[in-house]
Amino acid sequence: MAGRKSSTPTRHKMHVKTGDTVQVISGRDKGKVGEVIKTLPKSSKVVVKDVNIRTKHVKPQQEGESGQIQTFEAPIHSSNVMHYSEKEKVASRIGYQLTEDGRKVRVLKKTGEVID
Repeated sequence: MAGRKSSTPTRHKMHVKTGDTVQVISGRDKGKVGEVIKTLPKSSKVVVKDVNIRTKHVKPQQEGESGQIQTFEAPIHSSNVMHYSEKEKVASRIGYQLTEDGRKVRVLKKTGEVID
C-alpha cells in the first residue's frame, strides 16, 4: 500500500497567529501592513485585514431585489507575510525565548520585542 494518502488532512505549522500584525512581503499588496483576521492551517494561508481585497457580484435571491457587489479579503499564503513591529516600523522574523517564570514567548529578532 505504498503511496496512499492518510485520511486526515495535513496541518502545517504556521509562524503567524490570529491577531498578529504582519507586513506583506511579496505580491500585489507588497508593503501593506495589517492584522491577521483568520488563519487557515490546512492550506497554510492567512486572511489579513484590508489586504488582497476581492469583489464578488451577487445575484438577487428574490424577485424585486437588486444584485450587489460585495468586497472581501481573500486569503494569501503565510510565506508572503512577515511579523511587523508597530513601535520600530520594521518587519522581522521571530524567535522563541524562555522567560524567568518558564513560559515560552515569541520574540521579534530585529527588535527583541515580545509578541505574546
